[in-house]
Amino acid sequence: MIGALCAPAVCSMSDYIPVALTFLFAAIIVAVMVSLNRVLGPRPDRNAIKDETFECGNEHTGSAWRRFAIKFYMVAILFIVFDVEVVFMYPWAVVFRELGWFGFVEMTMFMAVLGIGLLFAWRKGALEWK
Repeated sequence: MIGALCAPAVCSMSDYIPVALTFLFAAIIVAVMVSLNRVLGPRPDRNAIKDETFECGNEHTGSAWRRFAIKFYMVAILFIVFDVEVVFMYPWAVVFRELGWFGFVEMTMFMAVLGIGLLFAWRKGALEWK
């Protein structure tokens, strides 16, 4: 992509000045916002109650290092797998007509592999929440 913009022999450092100015401008904006927050923002009174961890209105119980059940991780992994499936299906649907039967067969094979994975997870009980 960068090579398409300019050939290595043709590019000079002056081509990067707008990018450097953009980063500099963004850094200045961030520094000004943080400084204004420190100067103009409210300073709450510090006490034990305000320093306590807030968890959705519930009082915390136990340690933060408590072990989670493996089912939480299994659900997260399965979500990622099938979420990636949808990410690949959208561009395929956009260019479906140009791909023709070849694209249809390839997506069918992709969906079959994911379907087999879902069936395997289902048979192993990864989707059970007991």
